[in-house]
Amino acid sequence: MGIKRVGHAGTLDPDATGVLPILVGKATTLSDLLTEKTKTYLATVRLGIETDTYDISGQVTGTCKIRPTETEICRMAERFLGNISQMPPMYSAIKVGGKKLYELARQGQTVALQPRQVTIYSLSCFNFTEDTFQMEVSCSKGTYIRSLCHDLGRALGTCACMESLVRTKSGPFLLENAHTPEEIEEAIHNGAIKQILLPPETVLSAYKVVSLTEDTVSKIKNGLRMRPQQLGITDATEGECYRLYDGETLLCLVKAIAGEESLVLAIDKTFF
Repeated sequence: MGIKRVGHAGTLDPDATGVLPILVGKATTLSDLLTEKTKTYLATVRLGIETDTYDISGQVTGTCKIRPTETEICRMAERFLGNISQMPPMYSAIKVGGKKLYELARQGQTVALQPRQVTIYSLSCFNFTEDTFQMEVSCSKGTYIRSLCHDLGRALGTCACMESLVRTKSGPFLLENAHTPEEIEEAIHNGAIKQILLPPETVLSAYKVVSLTEDTVSKIKNGLRMRPQQLGITDATEGECYRLYDGETLLCLVKAIAGEESLVLAIDKTFF
């Protein structure tokens, strides 16, 4: 695209597929907002096998002939709902001492891992076969579905690993609306990339819109902090964010913070 500022929101495992939001240009400032969003996955779980990576591509570290029933699997899965403590896999992108865990693992090194607090909002199991089933998971950032498959197998008294993984949703973005790298490349080649790119409003739709006057536009652009009342906002609460517009052009995202005497609006993200 010839644009220097490009980023993404949410790493996918090498064997995983699905939604990966790509941020271009000034939209890269939205990265922290997107990574905080809920993500949804469709995983295939393989019973009877454990691996060092917790997925089917790893080295087998254990096997088990026990096969839980569909009812047992569904009941046990319910115990993983809510806030849980999860141990990340050694083969992950978490950094320790400046190096990613999978880099250390490939060098034969092991480190003491610390559990992480994650949230599982929903979890359903279906499409059962003798050795596999599928699992749809809606979860917070930082959740490792591989670890969830491994831990669920252990809780059922057997072995399990992740056979495949598709991210079907990331924040407001759905798999059915996504574009493949090949489609993006073709759009660039044909000069039609604007038909694919989405505006920042796609991520900011939850925030209230404020239209600025000509006088307030210049003040905002100069970084002046203003009271909510000066922009016609009468019901501001601390921590609340607003989208500020110059006509139809999105200028910035501001947040209400505590000032010396009252709340003031401080610029959080700029698009000008």
